[in-house]
Amino acid sequence: MTDWLEIHRGTAPLIVSFPHTGADIPADIEAGLASPWIARKDADWWVDRLYAFARDLGATTVRTRLSRTVIDVNRDPSGASLYPGQATTGLCPVETFDGEPLYRAGAEPDEAAIADRRTRYFDPYHAALGAEIDRLRVIHPAIVLYDAHSIRSHVPRLFDGALPQFNIGTNDGLSCAPGLAAAVEAACDASAFSRVTNGRFKGGWITRHYGAPGKGIHAIQMELACRGYMGEPASPFSPENWPTPFDPAHAAPLAAVLRAALTACIAFAKDQA
Repeated sequence: MTDWLEIHRGTAPLIVSFPHTGADIPADIEAGLASPWIARKDADWWVDRLYAFARDLGATTVRTRLSRTVIDVNRDPSGASLYPGQATTGLCPVETFDGEPLYRAGAEPDEAAIADRRTRYFDPYHAALGAEIDRLRVIHPAIVLYDAHSIRSHVPRLFDGALPQFNIGTNDGLSCAPGLAAAVEAACDASAFSRVTNGRFKGGWITRHYGAPGKGIHAIQMELACRGYMGEPASPFSPENWPTPFDPAHAAPLAAVLRAALTACIAFAKDQA
């Protein structure tokens, strides 16, 4: 473990990855930012707290404390877009989801800085994920890698209207067996919340890179609309109103559905024996 990488080892056939819940930014990088608040605005706020129950289920968790502004560990390290032709952010983003510049003019990371961040942060995160996958595959004939995310309900530059509450991504069915997707869908559909599969979010690089159902590694992404577990301001987002504090009472109904979804993931993996 490093000072920015958190790993909790469980024995169930489930890994929950948290690539975007961090807010830490090294001082040398923060010095070049246009606004520290803007640099943290697109974090998956409180998602690791929302899934705190995962450890009780025996899940392994892997989380970076670093902000996605430092490096996005859920992007293709080659720089290739996950969504060609659509707005998205890169390995070392230079703008927010809303298109705002992250850096002061001339302070954007160059190729050398990006390569350094990849060596320092991206590669260790994925070494950790790979090691946990290998460890659990020794114990279990099949495992589930569940990549946990959230995003503001309205981001017009990325999608029209309000995002459905549950956005399941399986890379159009390539990253996991149909049975896993069906099990997670069923948990979501038993609730009053809206759900879509392989809509605007089909799974990021983690889902696409590690998902190998033929080898017993079933990867699935869950992108949540923030409104389901935290308050979203009615007025424009600002440092004064975003992020809103984590409210366990607000989050409880959604957390119950997510517990059912992770329980279904474990049951699916065990059924593959």
